[in-house]
Amino acid sequence: MNRIASFALLLGTLASSAAAQSVADHPRVKEAATVLEKWLDAERAFKRLPGISAAVVLDQDVIWQGATGYADVGRRTPATPSTLYSICSISKLFTSVALMQVRDQGKVRLDDPVAKHLPWFTIKNPKPEDGAVTIEGILTHAAGLPREAAYPYWSAPAFEFPTRDQIISAVSSQEMLYRPETYFQYSNLGLTLAGEIVAAASGRPYADYVRANLLDPLGLRDTYSDMPAQERGKRLAVGYGGWEREGDRKVLPFYEAKGIAPAAGYASTALDLARFASWQFRLLSRGGSEVLSANTLREMHRVHFVDPAWETTWGLGFQVWRSDGKTFVGHGGSCPGYRTQLLLKPEDKVATVTMINAIDGNAFGLAQRAYELMAPAIAAAKGDSARKIAAADAGLDRYLGTYAGSFGGEMELIRWEGGLGSIFLPSDNPARGITKYRKVGEHTFRRIRPDGELAEAVTFDLGTDGKAIRLRTNFNFMPRISR
Repeated sequence: MNRIASFALLLGTLASSAAAQSVADHPRVKEAATVLEKWLDAERAFKRLPGISAAVVLDQDVIWQGATGYADVGRRTPATPSTLYSICSISKLFTSVALMQVRDQGKVRLDDPVAKHLPWFTIKNPKPEDGAVTIEGILTHAAGLPREAAYPYWSAPAFEFPTRDQIISAVSSQEMLYRPETYFQYSNLGLTLAGEIVAAASGRPYADYVRANLLDPLGLRDTYSDMPAQERGKRLAVGYGGWEREGDRKVLPFYEAKGIAPAAGYASTALDLARFASWQFRLLSRGGSEVLSANTLREMHRVHFVDPAWETTWGLGFQVWRSDGKTFVGHGGSCPGYRTQLLLKPEDKVATVTMINAIDGNAFGLAQRAYELMAPAIAAAKGDSARKIAAADAGLDRYLGTYAGSFGGEMELIRWEGGLGSIFLPSDNPARGITKYRKVGEHTFRRIRPDGELAEAVTFDLGTDGKAIRLRTNFNFMPRISR
């Protein structure tokens, strides 16, 4: 790809089973991966994002990984799948798993009041008769707590997070927002308390506990419970703000989440989050216990609270959502300079990870669309449908590439389902934006309508090297700008 920031397609970086490698090599998966690569690169380019790192997981294997753009624009440091990003609220998943570990050890109960384990938790409760803040309440964001601790840590330019001692000293000045178990109210304060309960119940500092009992046992060597200052200027991506009115995108200052770390402090890579997803698939399919019991993980993935408006559903720490009739679990992250998303479809054993080093990126949308592109191809490969797909026609290579759109954007000519396809970029929904063509003459194709009928013709003009230099349709033409 002749662009300033190109994608690297790397396969099988985790220990790969023969079955997973076969899936990765399947023609439908290769087609989908190529579209995903080109689409993510276009999203970065057209939306002027600094960098994107991503991965697609099938059970125990990363079957696709890539990166586009820069981890550090000023130094022209390329983003890679091993680049470190703040994962912000994805931190809550690790904290929730740790809390369920100590629950399974019999040290806490989900219906325990938080104050039973944290005597300093003396938040003002105007109606104590309505019930106490419980551990289950903070894991489901239904405890009635305010969203934040009593400090302006999301405020520019400093983004100064409070220490643990500051949080403890200020909590008695805060007041409940709602009666417990009434409404969904996302709360960083709540998951900060969850981390404090882990420390209190285990008798160890939070960071030490999660390193010894979660991160190291799972081999997550590139995951940190707070931003790793030692990786500044090295593997840690620089975080950028959004585009300002004057057309600038500023570098945001490095920060550490300190006392808020259990809720929003973690940093990780696309590949480490892929390992975290693989652990969940492994545990769910094999049962037993590995760091956590399989039944406990299933419990965490189930919906435990539904907002009265039926618009938000939450498990124990995990967000649970529906899209196109399918149920997903995972979590997103949004911190100064970073947007990230971990998406899992447990029944398919498919996960997607997307990471952006800019606050205005849509990591959730990228992860959802990546799943929608890759999952049908993975299902086809697992169904051994390779025999049903004709061998790739090498003659199509002459037409593939990028063509300039007359009104902006680009048309990418691709292989799709063994034949020729196209997609306009940028695209909000790449899986639904692919057009297929059928060859009807020399260098001439016709668009295939959704009902199977043939529509307008597309004809390619070739250069002296035998490769297309432009396409013509409806009496108009589009020049080819890259191959």
